[in-house]
Amino acid sequence: MDALAGLGPAAATEPVSALAARDWDVVVVGGGHNGLTAAAYLARGGLSVLVLERRDQLGGACTLEQPFADPRFVMSPCAYLVGLLHPLVIAELGLERRGYRAFPVDPTQWTPFQDGTSLTQWKDDDRTAAEVAQLAPADVDGFFAYEALFARIRERLRITPRDTWLGDAPDRAAIEELFADDRDALDVVLHASIAEVVEDHVKDERLQAALHGQGIIGTFAGPRDPGTAWIHAMHSLGLIGGWGFVEGGMGRVSACIADAAREAGAVLLPGAPVAAIRPGEGVELEGGERIRARVVVSNADPKRTLGLIDRGDVPAEFAHRIDTWRSESATVKVNCALRRLPTFTAAPDAGPGADVYRAQVEIARSIDDTQAAYGAARSGEPAPEWCELYFQTPYDPSVAPPGAHTMSVFAQYAPYTLSHGSWATRREEIGDLVLATIARFAPDVADCVSEREVLGPPDVEERIGLTGGHIFQGECLPDQMWDGRFAPRTPVHGVYLCGAATHPGGSVIGVNGRNAAMAVLDDLGRD
Repeated sequence: MDALAGLGPAAATEPVSALAARDWDVVVVGGGHNGLTAAAYLARGGLSVLVLERRDQLGGACTLEQPFADPRFVMSPCAYLVGLLHPLVIAELGLERRGYRAFPVDPTQWTPFQDGTSLTQWKDDDRTAAEVAQLAPADVDGFFAYEALFARIRERLRITPRDTWLGDAPDRAAIEELFADDRDALDVVLHASIAEVVEDHVKDERLQAALHGQGIIGTFAGPRDPGTAWIHAMHSLGLIGGWGFVEGGMGRVSACIADAAREAGAVLLPGAPVAAIRPGEGVELEGGERIRARVVVSNADPKRTLGLIDRGDVPAEFAHRIDTWRSESATVKVNCALRRLPTFTAAPDAGPGADVYRAQVEIARSIDDTQAAYGAARSGEPAPEWCELYFQTPYDPSVAPPGAHTMSVFAQYAPYTLSHGSWATRREEIGDLVLATIARFAPDVADCVSEREVLGPPDVEERIGLTGGHIFQGECLPDQMWDGRFAPRTPVHGVYLCGAATHPGGSVIGVNGRNAAMAVLDDLGRD
């Protein structure tokens, strides 16, 4: 099967002139996974729906590419694991019967340390307890109290009394009421740094090194900065068995959703960049064609969306909110084709099927080292001190040639704007810095890489269309969450938002698109 099947144009797609001759109920601007999700639900609700995607393939940041000389290497360039995809989206759109399958990551995390020891975390608490006891016996109780804290937050926000991801976002008062009897949890949700929460629970510096990175991932903030504990909480809110690799790569999620949208009657058109949104009228393409629609649902980020609308049609307060929305990324992604798996000093005898390579691999030193790297990045210097590595091939060899492997690296910090030079002139140097960071723990890593792709924030911005290169369409720190995130309904006539900048936030969730579709269907009086 074609690795990119379902993400490109369908053979029977009508010419743009024919599409422009029709009146549509809804035009969706942007074919990322949330835009496709909105389209599927809207079409199922009986509306005529057209999805217009700037790129020649669908999926946005959740797509598939073949960037290397050997096309048998299939990479998910920006999104690596699935863990927050909403169960309702999976069930209601029939994703599993369309081919969606995920391999749960277990061990959940493996962290090597500079002294040659390591920590393996498992889904099985008893196995994890044994690992922690061997490393830092005095911290076993604190480690599991830390885990229990985030489990309570997940229970309260996603299960009892209701799933707060569905429908309108709760405001701060509602969040405070929800956690009125659990002040520690409330502090995590609204205020605390990941450093203070980790240090309150465990004292061994190796455990602190292993845990703190989950509070900064995808965020231009340091571990001692307020609000970073929420980042770990947000990524702990999944309801289906934790994080996993998607068979065939993350873009298969988007392909399955696209199939659901097509089956419901939506028309999906890649390679059709939108030049302008005309509120109450529809959109205008860069080619000059006008597409008439009662409603426009934008999967573009808020800043991109605002740039498509005449400022005179946008209330000043809403425009100001978008202008001040923080969406500058400091993440660099290094996607690698490997001749062989690297050898870690802390696991010198690990073979290709070893647990080490089946886990998310955390590359970190101390909390203070990570905080210093953040400070350097704020001054414009790339400092990829913290990395997370993902090896898909131990679970799913279909994404590489026989005997070869893939490695995806999520590294921080590398700012959008460099203090000297540019990403065009320093991209490979920054890629070398990332591999050098990994080499502290796996000295042969560079020798294992046959080809690589380095994507800094400007590259993600240019390729995917995400302002600032931020894959979550904006910071997910507490002040930009809940009612601090955007609602699907906007004050611009007939314009809705459905992307990751809307509630409940970034990652491959899908429910952002579902929420937007439900708002449109409700406003149009549809069931």
